[in-house]
Amino acid sequence: MAEKLGGVFTALLTPFAADGSVDYKALKKLVRFNLDKGVSGFYVGGSTSEAFLLSSDERKNILETVVEETNKEANIIAHIGCVGEDHALDLARHAKETGVDAVSSVPPFYYGFSYDEIRNYYFDIADVGVPVIIYNFVAAGGAKLSTDNFRDFLSDKRFIGVKHTSSDFFMLERLKAFREDAVVFNGFDEMFISGLAAGADGGIGSTYNFMAEKFIKIEKLFRENKLAEAFAEQRKANNIIEVLCKFGVMPSEKVLCKYLGVDLGTCRKPFKKLTAEEEEILISVYKENV
Repeated sequence: MAEKLGGVFTALLTPFAADGSVDYKALKKLVRFNLDKGVSGFYVGGSTSEAFLLSSDERKNILETVVEETNKEANIIAHIGCVGEDHALDLARHAKETGVDAVSSVPPFYYGFSYDEIRNYYFDIADVGVPVIIYNFVAAGGAKLSTDNFRDFLSDKRFIGVKHTSSDFFMLERLKAFREDAVVFNGFDEMFISGLAAGADGGIGSTYNFMAEKFIKIEKLFRENKLAEAFAEQRKANNIIEVLCKFGVMPSEKVLCKYLGVDLGTCRKPFKKLTAEEEEILISVYKENV
């Protein structure tokens, strides 16, 4: 399973209608928009989807919609992470029924769980019978796991890899050295080329929603050893990402998707909307760097 995963996976945004409900028609349009660009797959229900602002039913319906629209044209990883294990297991069983390629999860957070508790959480998910990719995202409040912790998981073939949203590229390289067939995805879009240099098999990113083609190009250039050209493209992407970070990443991404003809509405509160001035600056920087 790990051998067929890799490349550019879009961490899908969740479109919302004016009444606050999930806009499944717009979601299908977003999926098709990315398929047409040639993405390798989708990461569904992760941080970018506003997962923890969604109900369990919404998360399930979103996954089913993406699976239906993708129609096996690309791989799908379903993020099923929750604070409560029972909720995560319910989502994992549902994901298995939909036929996804793998499930992924952040470690259970907030309560300061011990490593043994986190380990039991992941192994219970693995018992559902679908390949597992651990989501390492300490910056968003996730548990800090050591390289040895990850080696513990990767010693079991049911764990096929890691989504590594971290600037610790030494850890990334050590995980690939420990188990070469494990799929390791770079998580921070602004560090995509750095992750590739450390051995990443591809990336999972939120900015791919509106500029997947740029990361597909970066990976192609990198694999062809055209490093100067690859770095030039990364710099253009980072010029855009810098503005996203200033104004709010996901609200800004939805503004750019709308500009490109895929209206995803706004993010759920407490996320804010961009001002008209911020939108103008964002779109201007985007146009300068596409």
